[in-house]
Amino acid sequence: MCGIVGYIGEKEAADVLLDGLKKLEYRGYDSSGLAVVKDGKVALRRAVGKLDKLTNEVKKRPLEGRIGIGHTRWATHGRPSEANAHPHMEGGVAVVHNGIIENYLALKEELSEEGAKFKSETDTEIISHLIHREIKRGKTLVEAVRETVKYIKGTFAMAAVSEHEPDKIVAARMECPLILGLGKHEAILSSDIPAILNVTRRAVFLKDGEMVILTKDGALITDFGGKEVKREPSTIDWSPIMAEKGGYRHFMLKEIFEQPRAVADTFRGLLMEESGDVFLDRFDIPVDSIDRVYIVACGTSWHAGLAAKFFFEEFFRVPTEVDLASEFRYRNPLVNNKTLVVSISQSGETADTLAAIKEVKRRGASTIAVCNVMESSLTREVDWSLMTHAGPEIGVASTKAFTTQLVALYILALYFGRRSGNVDAETGSALIQELLRLPKKLEETLNVATAIETLAKKYCHLRDFIYLGRGLNHPIALEGALKLKEISYIHAEGYAAGEMKHGPIALIDEDMPVVALAPNDRSYPKMLGNMEEVKARGGRLIAVVNEGDVEASQKADDVIRVPPASAHLMPVILAIPLQLLAYHIAVLKGTDVDQPRNLAKSVTVE
Repeated sequence: MCGIVGYIGEKEAADVLLDGLKKLEYRGYDSSGLAVVKDGKVALRRAVGKLDKLTNEVKKRPLEGRIGIGHTRWATHGRPSEANAHPHMEGGVAVVHNGIIENYLALKEELSEEGAKFKSETDTEIISHLIHREIKRGKTLVEAVRETVKYIKGTFAMAAVSEHEPDKIVAARMECPLILGLGKHEAILSSDIPAILNVTRRAVFLKDGEMVILTKDGALITDFGGKEVKREPSTIDWSPIMAEKGGYRHFMLKEIFEQPRAVADTFRGLLMEESGDVFLDRFDIPVDSIDRVYIVACGTSWHAGLAAKFFFEEFFRVPTEVDLASEFRYRNPLVNNKTLVVSISQSGETADTLAAIKEVKRRGASTIAVCNVMESSLTREVDWSLMTHAGPEIGVASTKAFTTQLVALYILALYFGRRSGNVDAETGSALIQELLRLPKKLEETLNVATAIETLAKKYCHLRDFIYLGRGLNHPIALEGALKLKEISYIHAEGYAAGEMKHGPIALIDEDMPVVALAPNDRSYPKMLGNMEEVKARGGRLIAVVNEGDVEASQKADDVIRVPPASAHLMPVILAIPLQLLAYHIAVLKGTDVDQPRNLAKSVTVE
């Protein structure tokens, strides 16, 4: 998610804002900006690229004032540019915003009919226009923001300053994080704790449906209806390493909970909902000449590749093979100048994947990397890269890198589908709409964490697990088993559920839990049959099902319920409860969750 900072106090606002934005750089961004108020005027500075570009701009054209807001942006609507960078200003009202305004097109049309002129391609600019409209109607800044949140649908954390009331900041939150820090004669707003620690350690974590009004006299929290909310601030008393973990016990747990943000960051700026298309900057691989796709990867990334095979063959309609990079170049693959090779690596330094890419380039293939690290060896080696923007993943067992890879590969396959003509605009738009709804569904999925912690206590003493899935969910069964093996040292295997009767069923007994992935898709009836086979042999069933499920739930000993989604994106949702199950079992067993034995984050030797 993008970064927000707001400040009011006795210090120069620009200095505090830039320091806060620096602390939020890990969240990823493509542009940044500040709005600072002095003598009743709001001055903007914005820049594309790294934060030092904005810092240099402020040095060249200083900003003086003790009230201001700042932002680092990952593009959602509109490409990275100075015009699209935040803050956005209309009629003396400057706004910064994280999230996605789902009904921005309808609001933009309404405002345009009223005579509004838009200077950017963003959804955020809508907010500045709406607040300005309400001020023109005679409302105060607080009243205007309160009225504006009634119009917008979607997710947001926003902050606004206005030349009409230059003594305050007004902010609001709905499903995006926003923290209020209270200092002595000063206050600060931020998307995350690190940005406030140089000002204060007294923090109030705003809840959905809440607003805060910051003045030199303090801060007032209300609900969207205007009712005051009383809440005592928490004291943030962390060591530097705990601050990095964001208060979570382990990096892995923090990274599991970062997945809604990471997924949203991965598709920001790439989707064109109206035309049902995908924007990939500087992409020049000849789509029409490709007659075969290979996907090469290792470990968790290979599991993402297995899912991507379904995306490419359905959207692009080209034969697609998935290979372990460590095996690929040793089998004399059929690669030529009509072959596309997609490599997947979190770090971009995986030795086997790099070696595979070098080999296929020698044979004339076109190459793409799906990677989380800009300027890594892999991204420098390939023709073109699609970055996942998961942010730093410190836990060795991959979580957010995996789900962002799934999303990036879905986008990549959709791009090829649209360019090849196999996916029409209407279908493309529907596929994009499903993706735009995914972060919110991932937030809902994370609500199962407490139930899974309880479930882990029931199964943590066992030594063997089987994971079953069909179709697109088979790779998730493999990934779920790998997570459990990696961090708890419990033996676990994932299988295509239809293969169980071809051998693995011999293992089933009361000491062999079976995790069955049974969302309500076209393979659901078959999964019910597989679950019956497990129960008939005395096995213990843990079923992961969609909310409202009845049949699979009745067959299972324990049930994990997750939100429904399209069959293409259900694997992303299913991955989360399996990550949580592995995590909580590992914690109960007392293993080193973030640094499991014998494993490294990046395998840089063959």
